[in-house]
Amino acid sequence: MQKITSPAELAALADAVNQRPRAPRRILISMGTCGIAAGATPVRDAIIDEIAAQRLERDVELVEVGCMGLCHAEPTLMVIDGDRTLIYGDVGVGQVPAILSAAPGEAAVGTRTLERNWYYPECEKPAEGELQARIVLRNTGRLDPEDTDAYIAAGGYQALAKAVTTMQPQEVIQLIVDSGLRGRGGGGFPTGKKWQFAAAQPGPEKFMICNADEGDPGAFMDRAVLEGDPNAVLEAMAIGGYATGASKGVIYIRAEYPLAVRRLQGAIDRAVEMGLLGRNIFGSGFSFEIELKYGAGAFVCGEETALIHSIEGMRGEPTFKPPFPAVQGLWKKPTVVNNVETYACIPAIVRNGADWFRSIGTAGSPGTKVFALAGKISHVGLAEVPMGMTLRQIIFGIGAGIKGGKEFKAVQTGGPSGGCITAANLDTAIDYDTLKALGSMMGSGGMIVMDEDDCMVNIAKFFLEFTLDESCGKCTPCRIGNKRMHELLDDITSGRATMETLDKLKLLSRTIKDTALCGLGQTSPNPVLSTLANFEDEYLAHIRDHRCPAGSCAKLIHYEISARCIGCGLCARNCPVDAISGERKERHVIDQSKCIKCGVCHQTCKFHAVDKN
Repeated sequence: MQKITSPAELAALADAVNQRPRAPRRILISMGTCGIAAGATPVRDAIIDEIAAQRLERDVELVEVGCMGLCHAEPTLMVIDGDRTLIYGDVGVGQVPAILSAAPGEAAVGTRTLERNWYYPECEKPAEGELQARIVLRNTGRLDPEDTDAYIAAGGYQALAKAVTTMQPQEVIQLIVDSGLRGRGGGGFPTGKKWQFAAAQPGPEKFMICNADEGDPGAFMDRAVLEGDPNAVLEAMAIGGYATGASKGVIYIRAEYPLAVRRLQGAIDRAVEMGLLGRNIFGSGFSFEIELKYGAGAFVCGEETALIHSIEGMRGEPTFKPPFPAVQGLWKKPTVVNNVETYACIPAIVRNGADWFRSIGTAGSPGTKVFALAGKISHVGLAEVPMGMTLRQIIFGIGAGIKGGKEFKAVQTGGPSGGCITAANLDTAIDYDTLKALGSMMGSGGMIVMDEDDCMVNIAKFFLEFTLDESCGKCTPCRIGNKRMHELLDDITSGRATMETLDKLKLLSRTIKDTALCGLGQTSPNPVLSTLANFEDEYLAHIRDHRCPAGSCAKLIHYEISARCIGCGLCARNCPVDAISGERKERHVIDQSKCIKCGVCHQTCKFHAVDKN
């Protein structure tokens, strides 16, 4: 690999890579975790074999890229013929010969094609109908994440070169302050201010930490960036190190992300070999190194002080703040902790300026936000949108609405720390402040969509179960309070609750929120409080009527055979506990004392004669 010692050499390498001869047709195959899980590997192998069989080595180039965000349509291919692009979804091995044989710009017979509904703000203007603006995901799904030359050819490491050779550290920090970039991992604290605090601390030893401990249920944004564009995070951390006076970075990453770990470590090794990390970067005298530390899957280690303790080899438990990590963090030294998505914004801001970044999004929340769309939504995947986009545009535009034609009921944003937003607020322009006003939060960007079949009491119970499992147990409100709150919810979903139970639930939720030690405990009641605020009628139905309106809580479901029954006996033959009896060609009866609420009778009846109440 070429050792790069100056910005001029970086620019020369970028020009040389861009001038290399390329095949007229490029096939990009999505090889993130979601693509591989959906069967992209045999499709890739079939493309390689077919290129050889048709002797297309000079005509077709196959590039393995990260996730394109089209998780609902994996395996996914993007075929580029000059200025003509086609995206194929749900690609099978049998479709490969037709795709390779198709005329440029024409879809192969028997395939599914998808529309590209995003643009790249650094080089494009949005066309009509393009709701997404890709800054964080600008290279994810476009470049081979294991090819550092390709990253450089796309403008990579130019921001680092610009910062360390033409700007003073305080100028870099002021640029981030002026951009208005807010932390993308939780509460949205201004990134520039955090860097200012760390830079103002005395002493030669400081640290930059990347929080890649993505633990929210349904969240996979950081994983996609790390798998698809690892160099962007490395470049940003080095820029932050230069700005704050740090010479070492640590990426704290979930050990459950093996592909991201492998690609990150490979990118670090190549960057060091090329002189982009290490000593005397670009001949500036600035040195910066990065190492990986693996998390064991503890959700609480997403909290910055717990994360720091874990890196130091201690239990991942939070501590009181102040002092904040920017003053006293890793090894008691000033430390900046930002998450993956926050770092991924930095190189684009340094290249294009604060005004460019502020031109996207809202005044209080500039830029874009990546959301992971999951749950009862037709198009599961990643969406990066300008701040200020409405939930309706995201869910019904990008996400193509609710799966199976069901009615939208609510969307949970912010993971276990967030809250449920109802249909009444679908047209709210979302940013940090509006979500907070709705009783939810931005969080890391998980967006779990629920339909008419979801019980909101059970949803609150689900998120609280997660918090219980992930609590470090250090403080009493979180350790014991959440356990008691879960017991109250279990009483409600089991039909054992009274109105006093509801009063206790409300009081306990507010108490935990006010007294817990860290953000995990303080926000753990949010799903309960938001569902109580928006769906209290469902709580009352469970308590007063011993009925689950969504038909989701098994202990409150009542199955009864109606007059539509023709006496075929199918339900009785399939009942696992012999709770159904009746003569042939006569209406059958369910013995409620034996019924275990499994629903097999309801599912197997061909005449819809088993009512579920």
